[in-house]
Amino acid sequence: MSEESTPKAEWYVIHTYSGYENKVAQSILTKAENQQLTDKILEVQIPTEQVQEVTDGKTKEYARKIYPGYVLVHMVHTNEVAYLIRSIRGVTGFLGADPTHPQPLTDSEVAAMGVDLGTTVEINLSVGDSVRVVGTAMDGFTGVVQSIDIEEGTCEVLVSMFGQETPTKLKLTEVTRDE
Repeated sequence: MSEESTPKAEWYVIHTYSGYENKVAQSILTKAENQQLTDKILEVQIPTEQVQEVTDGKTKEYARKIYPGYVLVHMVHTNEVAYLIRSIRGVTGFLGADPTHPQPLTDSEVAAMGVDLGTTVEINLSVGDSVRVVGTAMDGFTGVVQSIDIEEGTCEVLVSMFGQETPTKLKLTEVTRDE
């Protein structure tokens, strides 16, 4: 029995009439729910930025669309899903050279468009590494990593201070590998 590979959800750009972004985003979510496609259409976003405007001495804050006329959709591309999206009023099509086979965005393109992909933590530390403390009152002290807690973003370091070894909890950004 062969194992069928399930397609991966990716981000796609949908072109809309300007001013229809919110209506299109809401329609996509509503239609996906009505047609039981919420497992294929996972998320819809309109990249915005917070803007402060000062007029007559009063500050007004609002969200401005970064890319007017575009909506981002995190989905599993199938003909059914593509048809559903193209049939929504205000949608002119998928962005890409071939509208029938839209090209998904890369992670770096998605991040550049202002979509929060979550935080990825990459560390170059291991237990037993020699480190130097930076950016704290203990700047320049050295120590040895005893444990690492990626979820909290901290590490326990046995710091050598004045001839004594002191266990200290530090943020991962407060230590650098001692080469």
